[in-house]
Amino acid sequence: MSIQVNGSTASPQKVVLITGGVSGIGLGMVRYFASEGYRIAVLDMNTKDSPGIAAELVSEYPKLDITFKKCDVSSWEEQAAIFKDVYDQQGRIDVVMANAGISEQGAGSLATLGEETPLKPRLQTLDVNLTGVIYSVKLAIHYMQKNTLQANSSSRGSIICTASNAGIYPFPVAPLYAASKAGVISLVRSMAKPLERANIQINALAPAVLETNIAPSKDLFKGMIITPMSTLTRGVANFIADPTLTGAVAEIHGSNVTLRDNYDYVDEDSKKNVENFWSLGYA
Repeated sequence: MSIQVNGSTASPQKVVLITGGVSGIGLGMVRYFASEGYRIAVLDMNTKDSPGIAAELVSEYPKLDITFKKCDVSSWEEQAAIFKDVYDQQGRIDVVMANAGISEQGAGSLATLGEETPLKPRLQTLDVNLTGVIYSVKLAIHYMQKNTLQANSSSRGSIICTASNAGIYPFPVAPLYAASKAGVISLVRSMAKPLERANIQINALAPAVLETNIAPSKDLFKGMIITPMSTLTRGVANFIADPTLTGAVAEIHGSNVTLRDNYDYVDEDSKKNVENFWSLGYA
């Protein structure tokens, strides 16, 4: 399924592709980029809410060019086909928000209490939150490399991945969710240096608790300290505005956007080994 409003032929106007953009953080990003005049492609499994969202946005931004496409981000084939469609139609992809994610609902997938025979863990959380992001990053790089580097810019494109502060701190209620988000953070930090050669930025958002549909119940938010969407969109705006920022992880908490430092090397030997791997070009 695909819904398009105010489609147009390719032009220099910037294009953003957002996964998981029909609700929660993704929808907040859609609204932000609409306000900034971007042409927007939204990928999401939810198709029933797309027409209402499109109508609402176009009423506020009459010239908005927005497309909604149904996509399971855990499928390489689906993502690859849609990225190609967006590029063929728009002629460029400037920003990719690798945002789609799901929670680890119910008893932890690694829990074995009450199981006479251990059950195979459910890995859908990793498939969507980590594998899906890896697919988005690879496709973003492919198409951003085609962008002409403008005289007034040092960036061919910006990739922003949605992680979580659960990827920074221990999160015992959902270890696979935490692992998926920690993986996103490590992916971003590790990809930054190689992507500098292509003039492509890659950064991550690590939000605290935002009230989104990823939670299994609204009751989950009772007693929580909620971070407003405006803080997250400020983090996105900071990444877009500063092409020198890459490999950064922005923790989004309360009214604050805090860039988290990388881990310190435990000793000079460890630092030297990592540098040697980079010099060799393989591991």
